[in-house]
Amino acid sequence: MMMKLELAGKTAIVTGASRGIGLATVHALLGEGVRVVGSARRISPELERSGAVSVAVDLAQPVAARQLVDAAVDAYGTVELLVNNVGGGDNLTLAGFVDLTDEDWAATLDLNLMAAVRVTRAALPLLIQRRGVIVNVSSVGAWQPEQPPLAYNVAKAALKTLGRGLANEFARHDVRVVTVTPGPTRTAMWEQYATLAGVPVEDVLAAVPEQIGMITGRLAEPTEVANLITYLLSPRAASITGSDHRIDGGAIRTA
Repeated sequence: MMMKLELAGKTAIVTGASRGIGLATVHALLGEGVRVVGSARRISPELERSGAVSVAVDLAQPVAARQLVDAAVDAYGTVELLVNNVGGGDNLTLAGFVDLTDEDWAATLDLNLMAAVRVTRAALPLLIQRRGVIVNVSSVGAWQPEQPPLAYNVAKAALKTLGRGLANEFARHDVRVVTVTPGPTRTAMWEQYATLAGVPVEDVLAAVPEQIGMITGRLAEPTEVANLITYLLSPRAASITGSDHRIDGGAIRTA
């Protein structure tokens, strides 16, 4: 059932679209009648079947952002909505600060911060023309970085700050920028985390809500995060900009 969010006919780019929150966002937007371009380093069968235009790019590489935006323009002529969701990465490590190398920091920042910087920069002229909306997907680790992966948490905190700065700078062009901050969400990233920790993924999923203080007692589902992203992209949220919207099961109790 469509939520009737007045998004039909708009064009969106969703990065990190092959699985998890990104793939759920692709489906949510398609359900609202949005023309979607989904990017991933490797196109999953699920993304291929979704009905979105799939673009295989590695957004850790500086040239990839321009390639992605050009592909969206080739397909649909413009871009009005941008979801900077790509994150995680093969370099994710639970090493402590002393053991993180310059290469670890550079690789993590490239994918989790600079990818959003570059895609936004490439898409911004189109977003200004169309009074567009940007949603950056951060992480609860930006608010509560007590646990590793530290470099990832720092990158996501910077992404949150980027969103606030962009919202202030481009408000005069009627471009809205908001941040969505998921807490632990049932995605493949937790499988990666469990592998690094040497713990069965089922044990991790069972223990995380209590460890992090999620008062809901469960991880969020990707579709829940996708629904929030879709609402924030819509004209129904026209007065929301520069803000961070946590969907963390109540884990963060500060304002």
